[in-house]
Amino acid sequence: MGSAAKIPLIDMSAEVTALWDELNAAIQKVLRSGAFIGGAEVGELEKRIANYLGSKHAIALNSGTDALVIALRAMGVEAGDEVITTPFTFFATAEAVSHLGAKPVFVDVDPDTFNIDPALIDKAVTAKTRAIIPVHLFGQAAEMRPIMALAEKRGLKVLEDVAQAFGSAYGGKKLGAIGHAAAHSFFPTKNLGCYGDGGMLTTDDDRIAELSRMLRTHGAKVKYQNELVGYNSRLDTIQAAILSVKLPHLDRWLDSRRAIARRYDEGLSRLSGIVTPKRGEGLDHSFYAYTIRVTGGKRDELRAALAVDGIETMIYYPTPVHRLPLYRDAAPSMKVAERLAGEVLSLPIWPNMPEETQATVLDSLKRAVSKY
Repeated sequence: MGSAAKIPLIDMSAEVTALWDELNAAIQKVLRSGAFIGGAEVGELEKRIANYLGSKHAIALNSGTDALVIALRAMGVEAGDEVITTPFTFFATAEAVSHLGAKPVFVDVDPDTFNIDPALIDKAVTAKTRAIIPVHLFGQAAEMRPIMALAEKRGLKVLEDVAQAFGSAYGGKKLGAIGHAAAHSFFPTKNLGCYGDGGMLTTDDDRIAELSRMLRTHGAKVKYQNELVGYNSRLDTIQAAILSVKLPHLDRWLDSRRAIARRYDEGLSRLSGIVTPKRGEGLDHSFYAYTIRVTGGKRDELRAALAVDGIETMIYYPTPVHRLPLYRDAAPSMKVAERLAGEVLSLPIWPNMPEETQATVLDSLKRAVSKY
């Protein structure tokens, strides 16, 4: 018999309740100001994000997807170019490349970290390659040191996709301040999320920053003096105000996510057929998602059993990007990504998830596993 209480993949209600007064005050300030687009809160957020990450420039945008597209354009990626990336990511990573008429070239992933395998990148470089997009998947840093070394050797740009890993670090530096530019998402469920769509582009490169600021406002430095064909990609002032309220709490929330992940690790360590997330040596993990592997072809059976108990899970991602209809005729097989797509299952996790709620998830998992 299923549990009466449903446990969601993520529960944002506690966060909203705890910050209710601060959020209301910030929103009302914007409402009274009348500056709903381009208000002072946007510039203030940019400064705070740049300072938090240790990046010279932060450019607020409408979404993480726009940040990918605009960063690639500002880097000089054009139609006919090639951009190397991972097939085990959300579609937007490759979609941004295709938006520019460039070709995403997929490289298989490490089976432990789920991130792009740096050892395979060099063989994928051609005379048309212009950039590499490593994705810090599920909150874990990709192996940036070898990627940056290869990019320097080959004269390539590196665009970090930090959509799922805001606040994570690598080698003592925050993600988003390592590559030539980085794209961040503030989708509501992310480590740092607003209450709508939102994104940010960070870079230390003055030229990339200048072009990105132009591109987000229809290609103009000065209003009505358009120099490029750009986009309308501005972060709403209310969303910037919300993010500024939440940012000071982020590190505490990330510590909570890591503590929850450790409890999952301990509770699942002896279960047959369950592979808990592996942390690459020296790679920070903020656990945007706690993603296990279920071996032996039992993933869907386990998911169904958890659903009967009222526990929501998610499959990120059921189809690797290189096997989507848009790319499958041009991309070779990626055996690791394809295997992972049939095994991964993300469990409920959010900051300050009650221990008794997590215990319920673990009990359900143990019962389900014992049956097969």
